[in-house]
Amino acid sequence: MPPARKRTRTYDPAKIRVAVLAQFGNVRQGVHILTEEQLARPARLGDWSVRELAAHLTMAVETVSRNLDRPEPGAKELALLDWPFATAARAGDIAEGTRELARDNPDLDALYARVEQRITERLATAPDDRLLAAGTGAMTLADYLVTRTVELVVHTDDLNRAAGADIPLDRQALAACTRLLADALAVKAPGASTEVRIPPYAVVQCVEGPRHTRGTPPNVVETDPLTWIRLATGRTDWKTALDDAKVSASGERADLGGLLPLMG
Repeated sequence: MPPARKRTRTYDPAKIRVAVLAQFGNVRQGVHILTEEQLARPARLGDWSVRELAAHLTMAVETVSRNLDRPEPGAKELALLDWPFATAARAGDIAEGTRELARDNPDLDALYARVEQRITERLATAPDDRLLAAGTGAMTLADYLVTRTVELVVHTDDLNRAAGADIPLDRQALAACTRLLADALAVKAPGASTEVRIPPYAVVQCVEGPRHTRGTPPNVVETDPLTWIRLATGRTDWKTALDDAKVSASGERADLGGLLPLMG
C-alpha cells in the first residue's frame, strides 16, 4: 500500500495580513525606544550593527510594497515551500542593500513610518492571488506574506538578543513562521519515521525509515517555537540546543543535526 500523501498546509490570508502588519508595528515601537548605545551594538549577523539590522527589518515589508508597484509577472515560479531553500543565493545582495539603507536613512522613525504607510495602503486593495516578482521567484501575494512572517519573527528575535530589547512577537506571526519552517524540514527530509513536535503550533513527520502508525512514535523530537526557529535559521546549532536542554530527542532517527539549518 503506498504511503499516504501529505496535505499541503494552508494559511488564512486575512490573518496573515493582520499578523504581518501587527509584527511590523511591534518592531516599529520597539526600535523607537532603542538608545544610540543599543543601536551601535553589533547585531551578531556578519558585520551588521543593530542600527543596520533595524533598517533591514523594514525591507521585509517594503519588498511587498515595491513588488506591488511593479508590473505583475506572467506566471508563478515559486511555491511557498520552495522559498526557504531559495533565499541563500541572495544573501550578498541583501547585505549590501541593508548597509546602504541604514546609511541613507539615519532617521529610523521616519523610515518605519514611511514603510508602514506604504504597505498598509497597498494591502488595502491588492488581491491575494496577485503575483509578485520577488527576488527568489514569482509568488502569489498570499504566499509571499507568509514568508514575511519568517523574516519579521526571525529578525525581531535577532534584534531582541543583540540590543537587549523586549519586542513582542505576534502570536499569529510566530505560528506561521514556526509552521513554514517545520514543513520545510519535512520537504528536505521526507518520510514518516520521526515526529517533530513544536507545541503549540506544529507537528510534522519526516526522515526515511519505518512508518509509524499508532501509539507513541519511536523517534520523537520536541522543542519550543523560538528554539526551533533558531535551529532552522542557523542561529543556534543542534548540539548546543541539546546540551542546553532546549530540545528533547529520543530514538535512533531523532538526530536532526545533519539536516539543520534549513535557511542560512
